[in-house]
Amino acid sequence: MNQLSMLQRNWQTLFIGSAFVFIVSTTIEPYPFDWLLKIIPMLMLILYSITFLQKGMPMAFILGLIFSVSGDFILSFYHARGFIFGLGAFFMAHVFYIFSFGRWQFTVKKSLISLLLLATTLFFLTLLYPHLGQLKVAVIAYMIVLLLMSMGSILSTRSNNWLILGGVSFVISDSLLGFNKFYSPITNAHLLIMVSYYLAQFSLVKGFSGRFEIAEDKT
Repeated sequence: MNQLSMLQRNWQTLFIGSAFVFIVSTTIEPYPFDWLLKIIPMLMLILYSITFLQKGMPMAFILGLIFSVSGDFILSFYHARGFIFGLGAFFMAHVFYIFSFGRWQFTVKKSLISLLLLATTLFFLTLLYPHLGQLKVAVIAYMIVLLLMSMGSILSTRSNNWLILGGVSFVISDSLLGFNKFYSPITNAHLLIMVSYYLAQFSLVKGFSGRFEIAEDKT
């Protein structure tokens, strides 16, 4: 096993372990420095992704991860007071993810899946719209960029199963968050949101790093 394979295994173990610790801890939040436990898994993904920067990992993707961890910190540290700023950080994260996907390629199958995703998003927006209050513009803008990111994970020429899983999991996570915050409380909402959120970020990293791992294994 070469050094990169060992590094890959270690990062996955560290990420899954630290994510599990925080997800379990959501049952007792808030507690001192809960924001630190929340961002550790994302820091693992950022450090791992940076190791592939010179091999072709898109810098835009790493910036997306950095904006994501910034949003995690803001939402966890400032709670409701920081919601709009956390939303803005994740908005920028999705913008950079979209750029990192590169060109789109339309096929019948992928286009149908994307249309289904669009229809689902429009239905969800219709459901939430009357309850958004002063956040209508911000939430609609965020949902548009989230939709474009998830469609990009499907339609991109770089698309693979991991990227698609990442894009769809992000939609699930944010839909749970939006439903719980604006429409109706969900039992164990934070736990479900964080499981799908960490799965989304992990899958996006796997989707981008997979080709570099394969290239290293062949050398």
